[in-house]
Amino acid sequence: QVQLVESGGGSVQAGGSLRLSCATLGYSSSTYCMGWFRQAPGAERETVAGVDSDGSTAYEDSVKGRFTISRDNAKNVLYLQMNNLKPEDTAMYYCAAEISGPCSARTVVGRGMGASAVWGQGTLVTVSS
Repeated sequence: QVQLVESGGGSVQAGGSLRLSCATLGYSSSTYCMGWFRQAPGAERETVAGVDSDGSTAYEDSVKGRFTISRDNAKNVLYLQMNNLKPEDTAMYYCAAEISGPCSARTVVGRGMGASAVWGQGTLVTVSS
């Protein structure tokens, strides 16, 4: 079974940077749409960014120009480079892979992952002001 493992979270001051990683275990992720999502305490999970199999990307409006999603298919690793972090970015960050059905980065951001998506355990990002 496919497993996703996030890492790279931590505590930073506003304006700082972090790079999150998501390793795919048990199966190649090269053909999957993948995405980063986040959930703040007491809030619903929201989409941050998506990337499809050819590297096309899409972003939620609040992170455009600050975050970059990318993938290294040879290493089966998904990344989220986060620059100019703000306190409102504080959340548990999750990666996910769509393993069934057609998808696109735009679909990930606009619609979210499908019911068959595989999710990681999350990595915590805390941004202080």
